[in-house]
Amino acid sequence: MRDLDVAAGEESIGTRIRRLRLDRGLSQRELSGPGVSYAYVSRIEAGQREPSLKALRILARKLRVSLELLETGAAVSDAQDRQLRLADAELELSLGTDLRAAEESFRALLVDARESGDTYVEARARAGRGIALSALGEARGAVAELERALDTEAAVPELRPEAYRALARAYRELGMPQRAVALLERCVEELGQRPPGDEASTALYTTYLSQALEERGEAAGARIALLEARERLEAIGDARARIRLYWSLARAAAEERHFDRSLAYTWRAVALLEANEDTVELARAHLTCARMLVEEGQGESAGTHLERAEWLLQLAGEPAELGVLRTAQSRWAAEVGRVDEALERAREAVEILEGDETQGGAWYALGVAHALRNETDEADAAFRSAVDHLARGGDWREAARASREWARALRTAGRETEAFEVMEQATLLTVRGMGAEARRAH
Repeated sequence: MRDLDVAAGEESIGTRIRRLRLDRGLSQRELSGPGVSYAYVSRIEAGQREPSLKALRILARKLRVSLELLETGAAVSDAQDRQLRLADAELELSLGTDLRAAEESFRALLVDARESGDTYVEARARAGRGIALSALGEARGAVAELERALDTEAAVPELRPEAYRALARAYRELGMPQRAVALLERCVEELGQRPPGDEASTALYTTYLSQALEERGEAAGARIALLEARERLEAIGDARARIRLYWSLARAAAEERHFDRSLAYTWRAVALLEANEDTVELARAHLTCARMLVEEGQGESAGTHLERAEWLLQLAGEPAELGVLRTAQSRWAAEVGRVDEALERAREAVEILEGDETQGGAWYALGVAHALRNETDEADAAFRSAVDHLARGGDWREAARASREWARALRTAGRETEAFEVMEQATLLTVRGMGAEARRAH
């Protein structure tokens, strides 16, 4: 183990943790907690265990030092320490693995920055905490932090699109959609007054505005906003070249320690990447994740992925991809008990996917929605179409699943004979699927 082979005079990680713990008057038990047990702390300090990166992050927060200081022992100034802690917290927020831990990191950093008069870090920490609170569903706290954070030069629209989006979402959750629309309209207006060349950021905010308008019931305004976003993207030209240029400018500004300028270029690159057609792949990833969660009975967790996929695909997706999205949204709505929404989305999917090979999934979703509404005849017709489309496309496994749900709907309605026939069909489809898989394996 590394701690056991430390050269003479060099402080090991375990020794450093013990020294910092004692400096702060903490016992090993007080330093321990979720993710880092008392026994684990003891073994680290004794040089018997190599701490994981996750454990180091937890211990650094509790000891109120930077991850770099804890890992390397390198002395840093207070200002550098705050910057490192800020970067670490923002990375944790971006990864989304532990939002509560990220929120606590930002809260501690906020107090430190305020006491030190570090207004830049204070603004970013406040924004980060607001985003975390919004993601945790604590809309009122999110609004309080984000409104203060965004009223600074460190949080102009092109620098912090995720903060403005989080604030707009929090407004909507608090029943104030008009404030969300006003906020995003102001951002679009401000960006429109910037020197030419920042069409990507403007397009990104226009998609946010479209979503807010749609949720407020202004479908026509939402469509106009999306059309404007498309036009802005078309005016950009070679998106990949523009992204590479922004990254280069960001790196050059960072090397010159012009961090605000570096962040501005970075966010322009991110905005262009997110708004461009390349992000269809990202949307597909969100969509796949959502479908898997629904299939595993974790419908509540799929909502965020579907929301993300929707605005990406509305901006850059093909009609067929939007149809697949509507299918997934219908299955999600059915899973969480929003039956009317499930029916509406399924109907949209069937219409959009007319003539497409993926329409079988849309018919399947429509059958599920009708079955939940106890509309047996309509469910019977939809499931029949679903199984026919899926089988013709060679998707035997999904056809068998649809048949089983079809049989369940018939049995619930007391149509036992028909249900038995459909179950026999499901068995046959399963056998065909197994045969197809065996042939592919050879």
